[in-house]
Amino acid sequence: MERPTFNDIRPAADDARTRTAMSGHRSPGHAAPPATRAYVVESLMPDGGARVQTFTAPALMLFESAFSAFARGTLIETPEGPVAVEDLHPGALLNTREGTPAKLLWVGSMTLAPSASEHGPGPVGLTRVTAGAFGLARPMCDLMAGPGARILRRPAGLNPRGGAEMVLTPPGDLVDGLNVVAVAPPGPLTLYHLCLRRHAVIHAAGLEVESFHPGRGFENGMSPRLLSQFLSMFAHAEQPADFGPTAHPRLPLRMPDAA
Repeated sequence: MERPTFNDIRPAADDARTRTAMSGHRSPGHAAPPATRAYVVESLMPDGGARVQTFTAPALMLFESAFSAFARGTLIETPEGPVAVEDLHPGALLNTREGTPAKLLWVGSMTLAPSASEHGPGPVGLTRVTAGAFGLARPMCDLMAGPGARILRRPAGLNPRGGAEMVLTPPGDLVDGLNVVAVAPPGPLTLYHLCLRRHAVIHAAGLEVESFHPGRGFENGMSPRLLSQFLSMFAHAEQPADFGPTAHPRLPLRMPDAA
């Protein structure tokens, strides 16, 4: 059996639009630059307070993946018990797989629409993981995951007793049409993501999922302007290295085309 490859960006034919926009160049005859979205950010500031900002930025995979992991209502484990993701604020502590609670530094959110409208440039696919899909209380209730989510799993077909390394896997890769299904929101839906000082595995509805990390080498190929725009959304990160290493190998995301 082939071992999976662990890249943070999955090549695809329609990624040419993304690469062109990220490099700051357009080829003759190509369409206009990608649409933009409104991204809402709540950040922990040095004085311990929180700052809320709204950014208008490109609807590109790197940006969207930072805001599209958990649907509104997803329960995140904290030392005080489960809390709905929309009720979490910077400064809160989140339980991690390693056993030590970690401080939440950043909450990002964006509103998605089933079709192009005033809420956004176009549809984004969601994945419903039904209660008990991966075992008792895993998840404890249906989990609605966005395209920016990854769940900690062993690669399919490998013997768990063989010491196979756990891999952070996009829920869309686990769709089986029965326990894990692809869905489209019937109306506008708000999605969230959470960022810690260091990448970690947290718990959502009983499943082990990752906190946000843009990926190793995410800045490669980006124009200075676009990189600056992305980093401006993170008060705790002045340069790409500030996100630190990733906690586990990760399979790549594929964001649906926003056009």
